[in-house]
Amino acid sequence: MDMEKRRQSLKRRYGNRAASAPVRRGPGPGGPGGARRMGGPKGMPKNTKQTVSRLMHYLDADKGKMILAVFCVIINTLATLAGSYMLRPIINTYIAPTDGSRGDAAGLAGALLVMAAIYLAGVLANYFQAKIMLTVAQNALQRLRDDLFTKLQTLPVRYYDTNSNGDIMSRFTNDVDTIGNMLSSTLVQLFSGALSLVGTLLLMLYTNIYLTAVTLVMIPLMMKAGGAVAGRSQKFFSAQQYSLGALNGYVEEMITGQKVVKVFCHEDVAEEEFHILNEELRENQIRAQFFGGVMGPVMNNLSQVNYALTACIGGLLCVLKGFDVGGLTVFLNFSRQFSRPINEISMQISNVFSALAGAERVFRVMDEEPEPADAPDARVLEPMEGHVILDHVTFGYVPEKTILKDVSLYAKPGQKIAFVGSTGAGKTTITNLINRFYDIQSGTITIDGVDIKKISRENLRKNIAMVLQDTHLFTGTVRENIRYGRLDATDEEVIQAAKTASAHSFIMRLPKGYDTMLEGDGANLSQGQRQLLNIARAAISKAPILILDEATSSVDTRTEKHIEHGMDRLMADRTTFVIAHRLSTVRNANAIMVLENGQIIERGDHDDLVAQKGRYYQLYTGLSELD
Repeated sequence: MDMEKRRQSLKRRYGNRAASAPVRRGPGPGGPGGARRMGGPKGMPKNTKQTVSRLMHYLDADKGKMILAVFCVIINTLATLAGSYMLRPIINTYIAPTDGSRGDAAGLAGALLVMAAIYLAGVLANYFQAKIMLTVAQNALQRLRDDLFTKLQTLPVRYYDTNSNGDIMSRFTNDVDTIGNMLSSTLVQLFSGALSLVGTLLLMLYTNIYLTAVTLVMIPLMMKAGGAVAGRSQKFFSAQQYSLGALNGYVEEMITGQKVVKVFCHEDVAEEEFHILNEELRENQIRAQFFGGVMGPVMNNLSQVNYALTACIGGLLCVLKGFDVGGLTVFLNFSRQFSRPINEISMQISNVFSALAGAERVFRVMDEEPEPADAPDARVLEPMEGHVILDHVTFGYVPEKTILKDVSLYAKPGQKIAFVGSTGAGKTTITNLINRFYDIQSGTITIDGVDIKKISRENLRKNIAMVLQDTHLFTGTVRENIRYGRLDATDEEVIQAAKTASAHSFIMRLPKGYDTMLEGDGANLSQGQRQLLNIARAAISKAPILILDEATSSVDTRTEKHIEHGMDRLMADRTTFVIAHRLSTVRNANAIMVLENGQIIERGDHDDLVAQKGRYYQLYTGLSELD
């Protein structure tokens, strides 16, 4: 494969990482010079008015603080303008009096003290404004995150199956942080910039209308030049972000898969591919940083042109029209200040739209349909015995594709029902339906003779324990992770559950036994040990129904034998559903269901199915393989 084809292939494979990659922006509408921020949502929000209204709702509790912050902004802006304008009377009265008299040093000192006091008031107002708005923004973000996390707890499993974890996490990080930046600084800067712009323009008009006209003529030229540069730079910033995301994605994959890289001696190829992506990033960064860096000099040079024209024309007015030197000095100062709020507003507008787009993404999660509420007549089965019946159940995750087709089965307390079959046959789907993670299209599922739709979800799931193929341990001690199955369990019950799962011996060999801290999903444990803790977690719950989805797939054969003895004790009085590819683990099942294409094609115990010499016989004897 030639270099260009490899480049295009790498961009296709890793370019989708760009949406979450960091991006460095230069000066201009994309953001302040050199500031590093995470790439968040881009583009205009779809429903600005509604989004703004919902965001403002999170500020309602701090209205008083916001009013105080606005007051501080006004004080700061007025102090800045007043301090600047004081130069005129100071020059005309104490430095170069218009009546030709000598300057007044004592008066100048007093005037400078007054000016310093005015500027000090502005500095204090700006300090309190920043502190208040930071508090307001963080309070709003706290409420927003609380609502978002609470909403996630109400969403059905379907939402998590159809949305990537990374995308959901980005709502908590990039999107919420972007909103926080807007609330804490951008809104204030927009208001302050607009107020400063209006105030400066009024003072310029008051000082000299002719010189104001010169400045106003330059504004369209400055805005057009800035827009042209911003338009070019935005394209290159997007390319830079795309390339950076591709490079980050490649590095992440190579680091996590380093063992595979070394096993297959892929180091040289990895270096070559990294060089291609790195070179792509270098080229795009040069273009982006160049055009991003051009914005400042362009605006500064135009400001200098405006300053020079104003100085020349102002000098002529002083000579020919008697315009005072103090007025010219103040106006030149204002002409420099006038372009600053324009630049600030243009830079902050894109941040506002980016934050609103992020807010829309957050609110889109909040607007998702929660898990349907329990029926008004929902019951609480106490105690639940575990008689489970599926009667002519048909189900598909999407209406146009049926996964289970007219499935019927029953299980009694103490029975072990096993599901075997090819990948995608519908084994895990059955257990998802028993938990009511999804609702079936037709048929019924009953427990102890009651339709599960008429049992409260909390009561239903509290009585079902699951051990999944993919283990998950929380940050905390071993004891706390086992107790997650039943929070009111005693220490003795935790130890007994560990013994049942054959986990007690290895736990006692850990540095602090049951008080050993687990982090990173139990990274300091082997895969088999993590699974044993998950089995212990299920053991400690007193749920009458147990679901084992490849529960022993991650342990060795010797450990599996120990677990089987413990599992026999665990399953003694429970209705157990087992999903297994390793058929040796289901030989003692009361009934084995062989599924293919969403249908039960064979059922019976191990001996019956072997005698039939059908699909199960082929799988067991190795004449066929599970997909």
